[in-house]
Amino acid sequence: MKHAFSPAGKQALRETMQRNALLAFDFDGTLAPIVPRPEAAAAPSAIAQRLARLASLRPVAVITGRAGDDVRSRLGFTPQYVIGNHGAERSPSDRLAPAAGQLDPLRARLGASQSKLAAAGVTVEDKRLSIALHYRTARELAHAMAVIEEVLRDAGSDVRIFGGKCVVNVVPAGVPDKAGALLALVAQTGADTAVFLGDDVNDEVVFELAPPHWFTVLVGRAPQGSRARFFVDGQNLVATLLQDMLDLLTGRSGA
Repeated sequence: MKHAFSPAGKQALRETMQRNALLAFDFDGTLAPIVPRPEAAAAPSAIAQRLARLASLRPVAVITGRAGDDVRSRLGFTPQYVIGNHGAERSPSDRLAPAAGQLDPLRARLGASQSKLAAAGVTVEDKRLSIALHYRTARELAHAMAVIEEVLRDAGSDVRIFGGKCVVNVVPAGVPDKAGALLALVAQTGADTAVFLGDDVNDEVVFELAPPHWFTVLVGRAPQGSRARFFVDGQNLVATLLQDMLDLLTGRSGA
């Protein structure tokens, strides 16, 4: 994996911006810095302003683990597409209620374990089409994770469980993931390529399924085995990468 600001990365971005590209982004850790409490997250103005300009030039999508209604107020601009709950909101409307119902047995289990989870420093966030168990503020992260694993043990085949940065996510089995949502958007918009920036485990499904000509970027130092084409060292460099996209689209790039 090469750095997005390397000569190879700059050339790939230049070629991508010359095509009809859909620009897609994760939110937490990508457009917004990771913060101790999820309710405090927001996109910095430098990022929001650049994204607003990009959205006037290309279709922009935010594909996030948050509920769509939650993330819209945190963006500082209005993208053409917002898909929440790790891609699950891309489900057909007649599937949304049944999918949410698949989480009901887990909701009952979490309710019965509420005291144990709270004592371990675990906060449960129910987003209707997904449930997040946050443990970033727990005093003992290993103990909090052990309690989560105990509560989720034998959760059944109706749900899919995957990790993240100090969070464990649960979604209904069979709903779209981020890759499925993005592939569907590319087809819907008629785009012939895509950009995708993400920082976490649940973004790897996009990196794995992305065609070779997509410009995929892992935000943060590359972990072993990531399938993204490029990386940047941290979330603080996302605004710079967005500016490079703008410069290429508006003919101001000297690269």
